[in-house]
Amino acid sequence: MARPRKFDEDEVVGTALRQFSETGYHGTSVEDLSRVTGLSKGSLYGAFGDKEALFHRVFDAYCSAAGAHVAARVEGPEDEALQRLRDWLRSSEDRPGQLACLLAKGTAELASEDEVVAARSLATFEMLFDSCRRLVEQAQRAGHVDPDADPAVLGQLVVTTHRGLEALARGGVDTSTLNRIADAAIDAIATPVRPRSSS
Repeated sequence: MARPRKFDEDEVVGTALRQFSETGYHGTSVEDLSRVTGLSKGSLYGAFGDKEALFHRVFDAYCSAAGAHVAARVEGPEDEALQRLRDWLRSSEDRPGQLACLLAKGTAELASEDEVVAARSLATFEMLFDSCRRLVEQAQRAGHVDPDADPAVLGQLVVTTHRGLEALARGGVDTSTLNRIADAAIDAIATPVRPRSSS
């Protein structure tokens, strides 16, 4: 009878996520993973399979969390939808450093050679597009975005801006500059507030 495992798989996945985020897939060895998780190679292989299988699980977990984080912003009053999009672009929690780039890093490093990563990456971006489209539609109904604009395209624009801001953050651009860019992006899709005419 096999002995029960004496470690938390989710905790190991979280630790491996931090390692892959820091050094990438190719830059991370099984020895690195064994060192940071405290598990022997045999235990890692027994629980997760090889390095590729572990990365797939880590990448899937990260992508699920990233998609759920944005999907949660769809919930709320429609007249606050545009502000929720602004907050997503401005929020430092979405750009805490290296962890924020695992989707971009994994996609850039592996999508051309790993069908699993390519498919999961595309599915995640589609989820982000959909959530942002729904937020734009809410803002349109609230009168904050031109109702004739294409909400799908504007949602994709917001996601693309977010990806760009993450890259700039990794490059050392200061937070105030990042937030000015975020504000400019949202202001660009917002319907100008017309002053009330006096009567």
